[in-house]
Amino acid sequence: MQIIHALQDWWQHQTWLEIIGVITGLLCVYLAAINNIWNWPTAIISVGIYIFIFLHARLYADMGLQFYFMGMNIYGWYFWSKKPASEIKTPVALITQKQILVSILIIAVVTPTLGFLLIKLSPILHYTPASYPYIDSFCTACSLVAQVFLARKVLENWLIWIFVDIIYVGVYIFKGLDLTAFMYAVYVAIAALGYIDWKKDYKKQLV
Repeated sequence: MQIIHALQDWWQHQTWLEIIGVITGLLCVYLAAINNIWNWPTAIISVGIYIFIFLHARLYADMGLQFYFMGMNIYGWYFWSKKPASEIKTPVALITQKQILVSILIIAVVTPTLGFLLIKLSPILHYTPASYPYIDSFCTACSLVAQVFLARKVLENWLIWIFVDIIYVGVYIFKGLDLTAFMYAVYVAIAALGYIDWKKDYKKQLV
């Protein structure tokens, strides 16, 4: 009975906004993993919801990231729809050495810069101090890169997502966003499946 009461108490602390955000978030990542273009409009709905969730949780870098995701989701929808006439789907590409170097540079610059700004701007803008500013900023920087690669159908985007989503699970547990933490744990599994599925598609392209 104690377990049932604990579950009931936990459920009462969840919001419908987060529940819908989790459902649409899981669905859009699953659709992306199976190479389905409808992941993009689904992602737009999820991103819109999480702008409000992260604002309330004081995860300001994550909130700002959602605006970026919104733009990238629109771009990804456009890019995937512009597949070659001879292809059923937009072809999967492998990451280049130049893309790796640029990605490392972006993460190395964005992480300390954004973390510093989150700390300094909060009192100026009369916001509650940001939670975990540098961890939040590092995950944000990695997500910026991963989302571009997802939109451009670069296979290795899934490896970046696996890495950053594991970190996010811990952050959201500490912030009391249990459903969101669960969602990101599932994201890790879906990203692994996405990598396997896209790798198979890439090998088929070589035949």
